[in-house]
Amino acid sequence: MTSEAMNMSLHPDIVALRAKHDKYELAAEAPVAQLVTGLLFLTGLYLAISPWVVGFNRFPTLTGNDLILGIALAVLAFGSSSAHGRMHTLTWVAPLIGLWTIIAPWVISGDVAHTATIWSNVVTGTIALVLGLGSMALTTMPRTR
Repeated sequence: MTSEAMNMSLHPDIVALRAKHDKYELAAEAPVAQLVTGLLFLTGLYLAISPWVVGFNRFPTLTGNDLILGIALAVLAFGSSSAHGRMHTLTWVAPLIGLWTIIAPWVISGDVAHTATIWSNVVTGTIALVLGLGSMALTTMPRTR
């Protein structure tokens, strides 16, 4: 290793970036953070399979919507749990997915959505919204080793 490369590793900006990265990794190690991201992952999986569980797969647009958003939510939660230092800036997406899931039956299906469809999306969306906000809040909480 050259002396220039060794000196660059001690640059104040790099040291500050590492400290910030370590802060987010430490936040992700907390049991509460692991619980939140685990539940968010399971919520995403349920959202993806909900058209077949609840039985509204005859609405192809809403089925595709829930499948795509469920997979996206599960991938976001998995990424956040495994590489939180790099993924923490994307946690704001989870509450948006939750909000869209709540209103999607009316926006996408209109008047043809039935009660089970609406309840499934509203409950799942609310859970995703709350867990997404919780995930965002966990990155701002101070952690010490």
